[in-house]
Amino acid sequence: MNFDLTEEQRLVRETVRRFAEEEIMPVAAEHDRAERFPRDVLDKMASLGFLGGPIPKAYGGAGLDYISHAIVTEEVGRADSSLRTTLSVQVSLVALSLLNWATESQKRRYLPELCAGRLLGCFGLTEPNAGSDPAAMETTAVKRGDQWVLNGTKTWISNATVADLALVFAQTDKAKAHEGIAAFLIEKGTPGFSTRRITGKLGLRASDTGELIFEDCAVPGDCVLGGAEQGFKVAMSALDNGRYSVAAGCVGIIQGCVDACTSYAQQRKQFGKPIAGFQLVQDMIARMVVDLEAARLLVYRAGHLKNQSRPNTVETSIAKYFASEAAVRAATDAVQIYGGYGYSEEAPVARYYRDAKVATIYEGTSQIQKLLIGAHVLGVKAFT
Repeated sequence: MNFDLTEEQRLVRETVRRFAEEEIMPVAAEHDRAERFPRDVLDKMASLGFLGGPIPKAYGGAGLDYISHAIVTEEVGRADSSLRTTLSVQVSLVALSLLNWATESQKRRYLPELCAGRLLGCFGLTEPNAGSDPAAMETTAVKRGDQWVLNGTKTWISNATVADLALVFAQTDKAKAHEGIAAFLIEKGTPGFSTRRITGKLGLRASDTGELIFEDCAVPGDCVLGGAEQGFKVAMSALDNGRYSVAAGCVGIIQGCVDACTSYAQQRKQFGKPIAGFQLVQDMIARMVVDLEAARLLVYRAGHLKNQSRPNTVETSIAKYFASEAAVRAATDAVQIYGGYGYSEEAPVARYYRDAKVATIYEGTSQIQKLLIGAHVLGVKAFT
């Protein structure tokens, strides 16, 4: 297996890294403190094609392979996980779902706008009483003539209040369980559709998060994505792509921790010498580096399978589980290396620490990933 990046992939990395260091890093801390959604930075990313990801150029995308897509996500994640979350939702959860499940008319209508950043998307699956168990969702969609009428609430939705297009899941027939779920494309401004912002989060403070509220929201029949009984499959395939981008973003967090701690340890002096020479500091940084290399390779393995259109659900779960847990470990050790300074918002590692935790929760908790991996190995599902 060739582990070298192609010339195109190296160019992608150089381009995104330069943009991240010049345009994202200088303002990330301020956006975080103000809990301000960085729309201006996102618009600049869109102008450079970063929102096009693996979407074919025929639909306005960048036509990137999945390794390149991971590189973009990693570099943005190294600079700001809030912005990386927005990118992941836009590309991996919404645009790729349209690419994989939409009619040609739906693709032509929405994909060019999403890739150009003229439309922002959100992914409405989680509910107040349905998180890891999406089949327990309470949002309903009832067919009335040639329309569907939705009622219910989605919560903890990234991009909720800034999105122009929501990919929403609802029960059409509770008796059919998973097969009674449909996916809908609902535009902002549709009567009966409103949003509410959630603030005061531990991390990802510059990422927009909120609720999607549907009160007798009527949408036309052609808003269904993938067929009225395909919603659960749409959601699961979307989560495969979402978990991939979360894993890549976590690689960025770990890289950020390595970079920050290496620089700090070489400058910070205690007992008359740089702390870089202390064995226990080297131990923590060494563990970060090992986790970094392992996480990146797991992401690239999943990306390799995606490039070949081969099944990758388990490999993606492995990458997401390992990378997210490794990001938490790296950020925890980074704060420890910085000492008291690491407990201050003046240090970049404080934001890494707060942002890393949610990666073990959204797009499927670490526990869900272990159950998926265990079921694959043992042939026995822990849940249906």
